[in-house]
Amino acid sequence: MNVGAIDKGRIEAMIAQLKAAATKPTGAPEIAPVAGEAGTAKVNFADALKNSLGEVSEAQNKASAMGRAFTMGDDSVSLSDVMVSMQKASIGFQATVQVRNKMVSAYNEIMNMSV
Repeated sequence: MNVGAIDKGRIEAMIAQLKAAATKPTGAPEIAPVAGEAGTAKVNFADALKNSLGEVSEAQNKASAMGRAFTMGDDSVSLSDVMVSMQKASIGFQATVQVRNKMVSAYNEIMNMSV
């Protein structure tokens, strides 16, 4: 009798699930492709930027709503969940500000180029 042992079939199934999860992109924004040449899809920068700004806004709204619910005494919301969602929103906002700063810097470089 082998108590607590996992058979080989279950291990292989778990490995297959992990491989499938690893190949699936996570957290990638939904980007509307622009029709390109020979059936290839090109990413529209404006749509990618708009989608990422929407995700940051959604994360901030979710964190705010969770904080409000916790403050009102909702038992279904824990303090750790509120703190994690607020940190995610904060990190997303900081990343957005850094992207904006890089874009402004690139714009200034382009405008200072002599033609």
